[in-house]
Amino acid sequence: MDSGSAIDALAALAQEHRLSLFRLLVQAGDEGMSAGAIARALGVPNSSLSFHLAQLRNAGLILQERQQRSLIYRANYPVMNALVGYLTENCCAGAGCGAGPACETTAQERVSE
Repeated sequence: MDSGSAIDALAALAQEHRLSLFRLLVQAGDEGMSAGAIARALGVPNSSLSFHLAQLRNAGLILQERQQRSLIYRANYPVMNALVGYLTENCCAGAGCGAGPACETTAQERVSE
């Protein structure tokens, strides 16, 4: 991932509803969710939801697929993993994640969430 794509992805996630929406789709897995199910789960009006979905799609973070009359949205896991990889590629002075105390702290924080 290049820095421009990382900036676009981070900018798209830098909003409360879009971050919640992306996390919801990550949890939904490969099955994804319809726009209606997303709106109900997040309590976001359809007009706002359409805007947030478009922002995440434009950043490449989510995929949209038509299934009959419904639009199904899914997290774009390869892009998500590329973003995480971009952010951590020089982690722990290039020794790889888990090699230093900063990585251990991060792993412990994840467990406590």
